[in-house]
Amino acid sequence: MNTKDNFMLVKNQRVAANQRLSAKAKRRLEKAKADNTLKAYACDWNDFADWCQYHGERDLPAAPETIVNYINDLADDAKANTVSRRITAISENHIAAGYGKNNPAKDGMVRAAMAAIRREKGTFQRGKSPILMETLYLLADCFDEESLTGLRDKALIFLGFAGAFRRSELVSVQREELTFTTQGLVIFIPKAKGDQLGHGSNIAIPYAPDPEICAVRALQKYLDAARISHGPIFRPITKAQSLRDVQLSDKSVALIVKKYAGLAGLDPRQFAGHSLRRGFATSAAQHDIDALTIMRQTRHKSEKMVHRYIEQGNIFKDNALSRMYKK
Repeated sequence: MNTKDNFMLVKNQRVAANQRLSAKAKRRLEKAKADNTLKAYACDWNDFADWCQYHGERDLPAAPETIVNYINDLADDAKANTVSRRITAISENHIAAGYGKNNPAKDGMVRAAMAAIRREKGTFQRGKSPILMETLYLLADCFDEESLTGLRDKALIFLGFAGAFRRSELVSVQREELTFTTQGLVIFIPKAKGDQLGHGSNIAIPYAPDPEICAVRALQKYLDAARISHGPIFRPITKAQSLRDVQLSDKSVALIVKKYAGLAGLDPRQFAGHSLRRGFATSAAQHDIDALTIMRQTRHKSEKMVHRYIEQGNIFKDNALSRMYKK
């Protein structure tokens, strides 16, 4: 039977029926994965379940052949990375349902099919353009610092770049987590995407030599004007320029970045919230900062993505023609 109730990563029937587990243990098991991860897996599983229902195939447990046929249909319109993510969701759901030892998503046939799709379609992902350090100078002239909205937006963009923040991290920063020092600002991040166990981390933002692009000064000026003493620092602002009591949504970060990219004469379609984080890493690479130092600021747990930023940042610096021209 194919139903969306077969998604076992939430409200797992095996866990619920296990009388040896306490209620507290069952609740904790439901939190084994981050909420956003569960939402993504649920969407991926539902697509697979719908496909199985339409074709009269069983989804749980699925046959390896079923998964191979599904991903080949999916690959007609989807990118290789999307197909790979769907396989991961199918695999995780089978593990949750108790099919870890006989997981059809791990079958050699599925792996071979995925390898063929990658070879055919490639795995390159075109991301949004980065907000580089020199881009900050373009943006600096676009903020209306006579309005609270302008002060907030400047602080958000400059801090987002300087701290290499993810959108969700940036809008979640609380006033109580800020410590201003003679050297700059320290921000405590209690939990992040790469820190699912909640160990927390401190991010240092030094004063910039040039006040025009200084994230610390921009934030101080905004906080003084907004009179925020506790709670989220980045909040919606009404037309009457008064603060609301809730934090901005992470989608608002992308809208703000696009707005000022357009005001600076850039194409807003090429930018998004991730442009700040990507811009920091790319700019750091252009300034010959090593991968481990970049990772301390970006909180990446793997060097793979950081090295990709370094390659992009040095695309002209390490270019053979550039060296030939210098000679």
